[in-house]
Formats: sequence, structure tokens, C-alpha cells
Amino acid sequence: SNHFTSHPCTATMGKYVQAQRKGKSPIFKAHVRTRKGAVKLRSIDYAERRGYVRGVIKDIMHDPGRGAPVAKVQFLNAYRYKRDTELMVATEGMYTGQFIYCGKKATLTIGNVLPLSQVPEGTIVCNVEAKVGDRGAFARGSGCFAVVISHDEDKGTTRLRLPSGGKKTVKSDVRAQIGVVAGGGRTDKPLLKAGRAYHKYAVKRNCWPKIRGVAKNPVEHPFGGGNHQHIGRPSTVSKEAPAGRKVGLIGARRTGRLRGVKKLGQDRD
Repeated sequence: SNHFTSHPCTATMGKYVQAQRKGKSPIFKAHVRTRKGAVKLRSIDYAERRGYVRGVIKDIMHDPGRGAPVAKVQFLNAYRYKRDTELMVATEGMYTGQFIYCGKKATLTIGNVLPLSQVPEGTIVCNVEAKVGDRGAFARGSGCFAVVISHDEDKGTTRLRLPSGGKKTVKSDVRAQIGVVAGGGRTDKPLLKAGRAYHKYAVKRNCWPKIRGVAKNPVEHPFGGGNHQHIGRPSTVSKEAPAGRKVGLIGARRTGRLRGVKKLGQDRD
């Protein structure tokens, strides 16, 4: 608690709310000890820019804390006598022993990695880069995919529809995997019991169970307290609000259910 000692009659204020502790405390960090490693595309090289390289899928593994499986892919190193293993997003339909091809001249087959300039409109892709060579940024969760909407040849850009429904313009030479990420439909089955939710989040990070603000005491949350559980103030809050007050719908442009036509933030074009 913050003690104000300057003025004799000021008492101690409330506690820090949980959202403030999240930025500072190490107990909310991700649990990464058992994870398999960073899942990325190959780092871009001459062979991928001009031709293609072939890799073989050695293993399809479960990554703790990730809903989608990851593929261990082995490539021959172009410069030394050795093999490089990469962890890549497993696309649906991959199998061990499969050859996948990465590069500009690779064919349009599920699992292959191509620059978007080589991909026709309407293709379903995943693990798309945001900037050239960042090794994958969009559509990486289980069952996710992005759709190539259109190419702008003059500007050298491509429009994508992302899993959120928003549209995004990226450079046409960013790479993407062909197909959808494996592990789709994972959320269709209900968790059914608290124990399953406990194990699901124990391996991710400390973010479960979530206590509602209205269920807390006034010291712990701006919405806490009162003889009935009610907020007692607007649930929307300015995005310039101080940290302890910033709970609820932050900087909301609109509230309530989305009725009628589906209007999304990035669809205004």
C-alpha cells in the first residue's frame, strides 16, 4: 500500500489492483521451461529468395502450452556439412517423412513456404510474416489461417484477411506457409470441469481462475464493494486514466453486442 506521510490526516489508500501487479510481478510470467522452443520459419537466405530448399519433417510434436502441434523440420545446410533443424508451425495434413519446400520457386502445396507474390488470390495461408524476414507473425494459433485477398503489383503489396476478420496490407515478398494450422476445432469441445481448465492454464501462465472486479472488496478493485454486486460507475474508462483506475472497457469506441451487419475495426475501407 502507498503510505502518504506528508499530511497527518491522510490514511493508507487501497491496494494495487491485479492489473498493475501483472506488469511487475514475476508470478505472472509465462511458464516456458518445458516448451520446445521458438516456432519460426527458416531465416531467409539466398536459396529461398531465388530458388527453393527442401526439408524433411522429422517429427510432429506437442508443445506444452500451445494448442497447435509443431513440426521439427530438417534442412541441409548450404554452407557447411551439417543439417539444420527448424521448429515450424505444423499445418493440417503434414506427416513425418514428408518433404517440404521453402522458397520462391517452391510449388503451391500444403506445408510449403512461399513469398506471397508467388501465391494466387484466394489462397489459404498461415504463419505469415509481417515484415520480410521476421520469420512468421500472423495466423499461428491452432486452426488459424489468413486468406490472400488481392495483390497490388504496382505498390508490391498484398491484402490479407486475418483470423480476427480484420484486413491487413503487407509487402508481397513476405513469406507464408500454405494451408491452415493444425489442431483446429480445439475449442469446440467444452472443458467441462475446473480441473481441465486448471491444467490447461497451469502450463501457460498464471491467468486462471479470474475473479470478477465486482466480487472483490473496494481496496482491491474500483468495481468492488457494495451490498449488491454492482459496478456503481461507468464500466468504460478513459485510456488516459491512471493505472489503478484503468479497469473495464478501456478507451471503448462502442459498447454492447454487435448487432446486424458484422462491422470490424479494420473493415472501414
